[in-house]
Formats: sequence, structure tokens, C-alpha cells
Amino acid sequence: MNDTHSLFASGGASAGANGARRIDRRRAAERFAPAVRKWTIEIVDETGSTNADLMSELKGLSRDAFALHVPAVRVAYRQTAGRGRQGRSWFGEPGNALMLSLGCVLPRPLEGLAGLSLAVGTALVDGLRTLPLAGEANVALKWPNDVLLDGGKLAGILIETAWNTPEASAVVIGAGINVQGAEALAAQVEAQQAGVAAQARATRPAALSQAWSGANLTDTFIAVLNALDGALARFSSEGFAPFAERWSGYHAYAGREVVLLEHGAEVARGIARGVDALGQLLLDTADGVRPIATGDVSLRLAENT
Repeated sequence: MNDTHSLFASGGASAGANGARRIDRRRAAERFAPAVRKWTIEIVDETGSTNADLMSELKGLSRDAFALHVPAVRVAYRQTAGRGRQGRSWFGEPGNALMLSLGCVLPRPLEGLAGLSLAVGTALVDGLRTLPLAGEANVALKWPNDVLLDGGKLAGILIETAWNTPEASAVVIGAGINVQGAEALAAQVEAQQAGVAAQARATRPAALSQAWSGANLTDTFIAVLNALDGALARFSSEGFAPFAERWSGYHAYAGREVVLLEHGAEVARGIARGVDALGQLLLDTADGVRPIATGDVSLRLAENT
């Protein structure tokens, strides 16, 4: 990796001639919430995986709730081994996507992390909706951890646990948000999915530039981190329960028929309702309402909807 900077320790160069394709550190520092200004933030040109970088750091910490006093954020303009859920590759050209990971220690045991990815998704939508998107743009959530823009996949979330004790858990929250280049991204995804059955194909990509002519990494970065600050504090103290109603309000597939796929095969079908206090999807099936836990399953709209 190269060109490593601490956002506040080194000052660094601003976006300058790179414009929307680089993060303007000075602008970010000015507009971050006070708590976020204290976080450790590094921006690198390239790395394998920002999640892997922070996982390595967190695994080296002592196993207690005070092992990391403030969250650590790592951003890369290019990831050579970026990934999403179920080991899928994450595509993103330098300058086109905001690819970041946030490492933190939450004062909750492993079982207390239920619904964390949904709480993070809710925070991302809260943050992204503060950007000057076109009035008709619809930023919504797809269970369990995708953010959609007008039905296309705008962002994905990957959460990994470095360690846990009965009192605390060290987690890395990875997020990739498409800012520019939706057409090129769609071509990459389509090539990867050649031969995959239509029902099992991933949701088509979307980018912020489709709804925001001035889409840029800096303002997206500011909006996301400011939203995560409050969300992590609330999740730490209350878990997912206070997020459930708002998540359901952002639910893209609410009231629509969906299928659950496991390794490309349909395992359940029903009407998507909301989520419960643990972040489980409530699926209204022929046999009644069934809670679906996150795992190695994918959610798709039924082909006839």
C-alpha cells in the first residue's frame, strides 16, 4: 500500500485537480461532527482489503471494552482484494467508489450484535439522504445489508468480528458506495454473471451520480461518517431495537413477493414484511409469518412482481 495519511495528523493534500475523484481532507475535517474529528482516519491509494487491514489491527488489541478508545477508519481508492457477502468480489474503479472500513470495539457480547448490519444500513440511508439528490431519487434498503438507489444496488455492507468476550466485541464494518461509473460497473457485473440463472443474479448496480450531478467522494464520506457516529453510539447502548421501525420505513421490498436463495436455489418464498428486534426479516409465507435470520441466503424479488 502507499500514500498513507492520517486525516488529521498529516493534513495531507486536498482534492485539488483531482476534484470529485479524491477526498478533500481539509473540507472533511471542517464538516465532520465533533466526535468524528477525534477518530483515527487513514486514506491510502491502494490496499488489498480495508476490512482485512483493520481486522489485523483489531486482532492485535487486548480483549477488553476499552481496547480502542475511538473508531479507526481506513479508506482506499483502490482495493485489489475487496469483497462483499458470501465471498463475492467488490468492483470499484479508483475515484468511482467510496470504499471504507471502520473498526471499533462495542460494549456488547457476540449475541448482542444481532441486527448490527441493519443498523449500519439505516445509518447509511440517513446519511445519504442528506446529500443533494434529485427530488424523485429513492434511497432504500434491501435486507439484510444492501442500500438501493431507484432499485439498483448503490452500496453494500460487510461486517466481520475480530474477537469477542462476554463484555465486548471488536468489529470491522466495511462499506462500498458507488459514487460514479454505474454503466462500467454494470458491464463488469454482467460479465461475471454470464450463465447465472436470471433469478439468482445480483441486483443491477447504481451510482450516486445518477441522482446527483455533483456526486463526489468528499461529501459522501462526510455524510456517511457523521451518520455512523450517532448510530454506533445508540447501537452500543440499545442494540437494534430502536432502529427496527426506521429500517422498515426504508424497506425497498415491503409488501412485495420475494424469494430467498441459498447457493442459487430457492429455499423460501413469501411477502416481505418488516424486521423484528433482532433484525430478522419477517416473511409472510403460506405457512404463516416466518422470521429469517441473516446467513448464507440472498433475497430477490419474485420474477412475477
